[in-house]
Amino acid sequence: MATSFKYEAKDAAGKTVTGTITAETQNEVVADLRKKQLTPISIKKSGGGLLAGSGAAKKAKVAKRASARRGELEVFTRQLATMLSAGIPMLEALEILADQAESPGFKFCLLRVVDDIRGGADLSKAMEAHVRVFSDIYVSMIRAGEVSGQIDVILVRLAEYLESAAHLRSEIKAAMTYPVVSLFLVIGIACFLMMGLVPSFKPVFDSLEVDLPGLTVVIMDAAFFMRDSWYMIFGSVFAAFFGFKAFIRTEKGHYLWDGFKLKVPVFGPLFRKVALSRFSRTFSTLVKSGVPILGAMEIVSETAGNRVISRTVDNARDAVKQGDSLSDPFMQSTVFPPMVVKMMAIGERSGALDALLEKIADFYDQQVEAEVKGLTALIEPIMIAVMGFVVGGIVLAVFLPIFKLQETLSGGGK
Repeated sequence: MATSFKYEAKDAAGKTVTGTITAETQNEVVADLRKKQLTPISIKKSGGGLLAGSGAAKKAKVAKRASARRGELEVFTRQLATMLSAGIPMLEALEILADQAESPGFKFCLLRVVDDIRGGADLSKAMEAHVRVFSDIYVSMIRAGEVSGQIDVILVRLAEYLESAAHLRSEIKAAMTYPVVSLFLVIGIACFLMMGLVPSFKPVFDSLEVDLPGLTVVIMDAAFFMRDSWYMIFGSVFAAFFGFKAFIRTEKGHYLWDGFKLKVPVFGPLFRKVALSRFSRTFSTLVKSGVPILGAMEIVSETAGNRVISRTVDNARDAVKQGDSLSDPFMQSTVFPPMVVKMMAIGERSGALDALLEKIADFYDQQVEAEVKGLTALIEPIMIAVMGFVVGGIVLAVFLPIFKLQETLSGGGK
């Protein structure tokens, strides 16, 4: 049934235009606007509210038991898309998936969704109550699929998006696991040697009656301080840790920490590429699914994972509201490279913003994978060298007095 839709969009020159289109679905409106080389900002039914909104207003109370294990949501989304494509009714498909859910929390969540749908609620509305399982981007894309009548297509895109995000997380985990484990190993070995082994050599050194080398004196003093004041050291470490956690919970602290992560040597470029990939992939998926730009940008800001990028997206969203170009605020940011901004500007003018954003995301995914391999190859010899320096320094400090005594005895015997 044809419906009248009011739209707000940008033309090739960046001017905001408004009008009304009669169509059966929101996707038809989006397609019609793109044929006219217009980029949709917002679309709403005449006399109705904004379609495919951000899902920020969550009226339903979150069920505390509703949670999913890692990877469970991706499998669920892919299976639901397959079932719907095969012609299985939505309610029946959800019941099947709820029965086979492995984790009790996810099963509970799906059963609640099934009950809500039986009661007449839309799928997006039923999912909206479970924010620990279904994120804003998930709910918004489901809502866009319901409006357009292409819920199975949207679910496939969602599954691809979730699988891509999971792959990116695994790449980062692979990059961080080795240095973190190696660092804790170095610290553990050093603490064991300094607090358990080095102090036991003091009686031996006293009996040698030789002047201890400077390195040995420093290591011995440090070892006795660590042994006698271990509670102060651990207390200071815990205080610093919790103080840092409290600091980054503040808006300013979180923003400064996210900015530091993008600039820190070695890992900074990796964090930046991950953030750009996540931004591009999320934005592309939402725009391609028919979510209006303003709603998509709000979700992208909330799911960016970095406050510096979130603030840039918020500034761009405010500029778009005022009729400015989408790419201009990103051009003023130091986080977004010129290549990304230029491609966004071209996509905005040509009406192919989603396609170009997807190409940006694919590019940075490849960059992240290459960066991870490079970092792994670089970090391994560095950590081995650090471990050798720390352990070797402690062992050398222990044996230097013995070598000195041997030299003294050899000299005295001549």
